[in-house]
Amino acid sequence: MFSFFILKSSKPTLHGSPLDKSWFTHSICYFCVYLKGYMANEMNNRQAYFNYNIEDKYVAGIVLMGTEVKSIRGGKLSFNDSFCLFDKGELWVRALYIAEYALGTSHNHIAVHDRKLLLAKRELKKLENKLKDKGYTIVPLKVFFNEKNLVKVEIGLGRGKKLHDKRESIRERDTEREIKRYLK
Repeated sequence: MFSFFILKSSKPTLHGSPLDKSWFTHSICYFCVYLKGYMANEMNNRQAYFNYNIEDKYVAGIVLMGTEVKSIRGGKLSFNDSFCLFDKGELWVRALYIAEYALGTSHNHIAVHDRKLLLAKRELKKLENKLKDKGYTIVPLKVFFNEKNLVKVEIGLGRGKKLHDKRESIRERDTEREIKRYLK
């Protein structure tokens, strides 16, 4: 799988003698950096920005099992039709698909189920009051790992776009692409 990996120096030099293994330790460091590219650091919900005008963003913790975290690290996550809702004063994300972990045992998680989001009480009250206004909804925007390697979910409070708003955002995206193409 990693046979195409090339060491920094293919020929051992004076520093790379059999007694001095510094060239080997350097290659291991490069190999670790190379492997980090396979781990998904963040997954974005691009469709949410297309379907909603996002007004406020919040970063929330999420309650997960161990196999769910491993699947997220592998990038096995889908935001299709996922949304957030309140139940008894708690915020839950519904229909967030996290694939079953391939190496999981009989204690593997269920792929689609409600997951609790962790926010401060004042943020929950603020979101709940805003959600009572007509047309507002809460959608997950991004799932990422913070500095402490904890899974966090960025949620957004937004209003649904009308069809003409979607056409306008498509037009803006196309003009930005053309400008970037001409600048290259």
